[in-house]
Amino acid sequence: MQLDGIHHITCITADAPGNVDFYARLLGLRMVKKTVNFDAPDVYHLYYGDERGAPGSILTFFEFPDAARGRAGEGMIHRLRWRVASQDSLEFWSERLAGDGVRLDSSGGGRALRFTDPEGLGLELAVVETDDPPLTARADDIPAEHALQGFEGVRVYGAARERENRLLTEALGFTLTDPGEYKIDVGHRTATYGYDDPPPEPGLQGAGSVHHIAWCDRDDEHAGWRDELRRIGAGPTPIIDRQYFLSIYFREPRGVLFELATPSPGFAVDEDPEHLGEQLRLPPQYEGMREQLEASLTPLLNPRVQTTQS
Repeated sequence: MQLDGIHHITCITADAPGNVDFYARLLGLRMVKKTVNFDAPDVYHLYYGDERGAPGSILTFFEFPDAARGRAGEGMIHRLRWRVASQDSLEFWSERLAGDGVRLDSSGGGRALRFTDPEGLGLELAVVETDDPPLTARADDIPAEHALQGFEGVRVYGAARERENRLLTEALGFTLTDPGEYKIDVGHRTATYGYDDPPPEPGLQGAGSVHHIAWCDRDDEHAGWRDELRRIGAGPTPIIDRQYFLSIYFREPRGVLFELATPSPGFAVDEDPEHLGEQLRLPPQYEGMREQLEASLTPLLNPRVQTTQS
């Protein structure tokens, strides 16, 4: 069994309209699904990605309108890393972000650009040598050669990062490349997972924090992964149907919530691929609440269709 890189990363926002503006308008990602939280249908679950909603490009947000600002701490992901094509792309993004009032962090060095979203979530664009195909979205004001190309990986706050995480290497198939640095370099797509020393303050889950990271497995291996995780004592959940993929959840030893997610059936299962994310889609169990939910959810401006929709 092999993992095929990142499937998606899920975070928390307290401001769905501002979230759409930042990720769909400013960063040029496509909104590939507008739905609701499976466990709290009165709030949004928003999905962004490339043109087809491919695993490896998907960033999702649970919206909790009253959520306080979160803070990354030990056992939490603190930075998401996207790939871009070139140094020219970094220069394009530096100008675009600064022009929109985004404060840039110079610590990324010449091959990376670091900044935060409006709620403090750490982000990075990096020039990475890879044979993986780019996972890009169309945006009228972003040249195709500078579009974000899918996830490269994440950075995590974790103590004792010099100690090997055997769950990653022995069970999940990551390669230890340096102390605290791991990579998926088999399967269909590569990804990195690296630890940094944690800050002294404890982490707080809230707006601008990462909820979990999902790794992409294969449809015919999903049940086998659960059996293997049970065998090694990782405490996986039962297989959960998330409508667009099947999921298994468990925690890695330093505390980050992991998910294994299947590539199928995908985001076109309930709408035309040409119109992904344009209308509110509900899990079947909540269709009876559609009128109520459409009246209560905050209208969102989707830059792809230039209309305000709830």
